Amino acid sequence: MPTHRSTAQSPHRRPPHPPTEPFTVLHLVQPVDGGVARVVTDLVRAQSAAGLRVVVGCPDGPLGEAARAAGAEAHTWHAGRSPGPALPAEVLGALRLVRHVRPDLLHAHSAKAGLAGRLAVRGSLPTVFQPHAWSFDAVGGATAALALRWERFGARWADRVLCVSESERRAGESEGVTARWSVIRNGVDLSHFRPGRADRGEDRAGARAGLPLPEAFRGDGPLAVCVGRLCPQKGQDILLRAWPEVLGTVPEARLVLVGDGPDGEALRRAAPSGVHFAGTADDIRPWLRAADIVVLPSRWEGMALAPLEAMACGRPVLVSDVSGARESLPPGQARLCLVPAEDPTALAKALGRLLAEPRLLTELGEQAGQHARTEFDVRRTTDAVTGLYHELLGRPAPSPYRGDSPPGTAGGTPEPLNMERISR
Repeated sequence: MPTHRSTAQSPHRRPPHPPTEPFTVLHLVQPVDGGVARVVTDLVRAQSAAGLRVVVGCPDGPLGEAARAAGAEAHTWHAGRSPGPALPAEVLGALRLVRHVRPDLLHAHSAKAGLAGRLAVRGSLPTVFQPHAWSFDAVGGATAALALRWERFGARWADRVLCVSESERRAGESEGVTARWSVIRNGVDLSHFRPGRADRGEDRAGARAGLPLPEAFRGDGPLAVCVGRLCPQKGQDILLRAWPEVLGTVPEARLVLVGDGPDGEALRRAAPSGVHFAGTADDIRPWLRAADIVVLPSRWEGMALAPLEAMACGRPVLVSDVSGARESLPPGQARLCLVPAEDPTALAKALGRLLAEPRLLTELGEQAGQHARTEFDVRRTTDAVTGLYHELLGRPAPSPYRGDSPPGTAGGTPEPLNMERISR
């Protein structure tokens, strides 16, 4: 039988505001950086500009500062990344925040916030849970079994489980998570991430000249770049294991890892020759533009932002076949630019073949840039999420983004991104 929340209003819920009044959304966010933080900031900026009262509850740090700069209120919510003895206090903190803010809707991001937020409100107000990749994929053994058991149980307290790719939704459904689903793909700011202009020194040569690179990395030789937190999820260890074989095919190739994280020291110790660790970067665009190809061999994702940002800058990408990756690529590129996850041999073979063919890389990059411009405009993403809020609150849908060529189309009718399903 289908299992989903009734559309009838819970007796414990406050009556909704009249349709013409602005409403309040509370984003509850655990400690995050990188892609999830950018997704939340993009949503906050767009929703504040649309007249919503937007509040972010998160640990003290850069996200709260970015949320305030984007027009939101930010309140401290003390929380860690993983479940543990602090969970009851985190749930109580979330409940206190909800009572203080009095939101019309709760949007909980990632596993810990999804756990604490749903335990705190338990269906007492409309709730969106966005996993940003499933927690049970990130761990193993008994911890994975416990995470999956919770996601199966906790789905009853989400009016919508919001996935960033159809494959992420299928992964949850195949593991027995019974929910009311929406799929709204990630997007990027196309005015920020765009191909570099040679007259501004933003092209490949100009980017390399302006970056703090060792001399051996500054010339015209083939350069692969990996942008991401240095952690098991992003798979930089797999890339380093593949790199000697890449050098066997393209001896002059170089690799730059941009980012930092818990695996940084171990990765530096394991790095073969021809690898440079750039550390964190406030602006990753020069690194993307300096690359001939951007590589992300993740072990799991929902839909990674770094490949979308690279494509928007006109660079081809090579990604592992995890949730969201196949959906990210331009049509026809999967045979060249998609490899099995956790397979350094396949990664080395694909990367060596691509780095050896600069004309092919140029063609793939041009296709990638066009694909990003037509499919992954963040304005469409933020509009779709805000539209989902209106639906859950019983309000008229807001006017959608209209551009010269709406993302997902070639100038015709936009293809819907918000694909709702009820699992059976």
